Amino acid sequence: MVHSSSSIAHPSSIPSQIFSSAEHLSNKLLSDRPSLIIGSVAVAILTILLLEQTIYRAKKAHLPGSTWTIPIIGKFFDSLNPTLEGYKRQWASGELSALSVFHIFIVMASTNEYTRKILNSPAYAEPCLVYSAKQVLCPENWVFLNGKEHVDYRRTLNSLFTRKALAVYLEVQDSIARHHFALWLKTAKESNGSPQSIMHTTRYLNMHTSLRVFCGEHIPEDAITIISDNYWKITLALELVNFPLALPGTKIWGAIQSRKVALRHLEEAARRSKEYIANGGEVRCMIDQWVKDIQDAREKATMEGSAKMPREFTDHEMGLVILSFLFASQDAMSSGVIYAFQHLADHPEILAKVREEQKVARGADYAKPLTLEMVDNMPYLKAVIKESLRLKPPVTMVPYKTTKAFPISSSYTVPANSMVIPSLYPSLHDPNVYEDPHLFLPDRWLDPNSTANTNPKHYLVFGAGPHRCIGVEYTNINMACVMGNAAVLMDWEHLKTNDSEEVQMIAT
Repeated sequence: MVHSSSSIAHPSSIPSQIFSSAEHLSNKLLSDRPSLIIGSVAVAILTILLLEQTIYRAKKAHLPGSTWTIPIIGKFFDSLNPTLEGYKRQWASGELSALSVFHIFIVMASTNEYTRKILNSPAYAEPCLVYSAKQVLCPENWVFLNGKEHVDYRRTLNSLFTRKALAVYLEVQDSIARHHFALWLKTAKESNGSPQSIMHTTRYLNMHTSLRVFCGEHIPEDAITIISDNYWKITLALELVNFPLALPGTKIWGAIQSRKVALRHLEEAARRSKEYIANGGEVRCMIDQWVKDIQDAREKATMEGSAKMPREFTDHEMGLVILSFLFASQDAMSSGVIYAFQHLADHPEILAKVREEQKVARGADYAKPLTLEMVDNMPYLKAVIKESLRLKPPVTMVPYKTTKAFPISSSYTVPANSMVIPSLYPSLHDPNVYEDPHLFLPDRWLDPNSTANTNPKHYLVFGAGPHRCIGVEYTNINMACVMGNAAVLMDWEHLKTNDSEEVQMIAT
């Protein structure tokens, strides 16, 4: 007998139940899909952020610095408006300290030992200036070379800074300084002596001087004005941290356009100089000196029957070198000159000594152009310039990039592809070397046995190592020309404000 029961499902009903359950599950998944997507994205973001923190802490190791970095941006907001006080706090945190900005891991050195080690370790680190520098100054620019290639290139350029060449440049520097001071005095008279900011006037004086020294009459006056007016865009784009993409409207994009304009004029100046020297012209500027050196070396090699001829440089290569010299000199030199004016105005007793020395060295004939022999007899002015550059150094740090893991100390290795920054300012204000380092004391340089003179490794105004500033003597002579002429041709005062001692941090 067969019995039936309501508790037992009929076989034909089973498939329909399965399909019904699957349809219900599908509908449920579809209805929950936004939540699943949001949840998956949240998990992915949290994983990435956790990985970011883990990598940062692993790179940082035991170095002083924030225990955790702000996700993605790190210390970006601090870098937007950097201050000297902020850097001082970073330096005070340790001999080596760490931070991160937009995933750029940065190690900052504060001591003379570690700073010099970075500057003298081309096998581990190379100058990167800032991450936007290659975009702005061109990646093929010689300043980004390293090792033997850089040494060979620099050896060629050294001939542009011989005493003979510097004497030619001084004639130009003296003439332009006098011209601009006459304009300054005219403006002061027209404004009835009301206080005037000298930042932009000094920047134009310096740009005018640089381009005439570098390019002579091979660059027209209107081009100098154009380059000067647009160069500030290059300065702004070379901040330590900037928006990395060269999109229209960004600082980097604006700088690249300004560089293209400047480079076009500099390349044309190189072309004109080659024609001028080939036609027997005398050296009147730096490019002329460079072209003449190549011409002389080629003639010598030909006479000696040498198979090795000197390297020829294209107009583009010469233009890039002059562009790098503009970058090295424009803001740094302008800063140095502005602070020298301020220091002398704030210390009239020191200015009086400068004037007395000028009277002796120049025989009280201030209309006569300066010569190198006159500058040689100005030890006090040289001490003033040296002390002014120490007290308010135009360059406070020089960013480098590690090309491989850099064992900077026995207990810490800087990871490859990190930014490592040797800081110059702390060495220049070390109280163990410079007594009362915050005071303007030029006499410290007149005593050969002073701690300032017996510790030359601390005077890092021009850096150190294979990338030390190639234009040290050029800088000192130009500043002596400007300040020496100013001392005897003008009177000036410094109107002190609440911002007078505030230092603006910009790229130089």
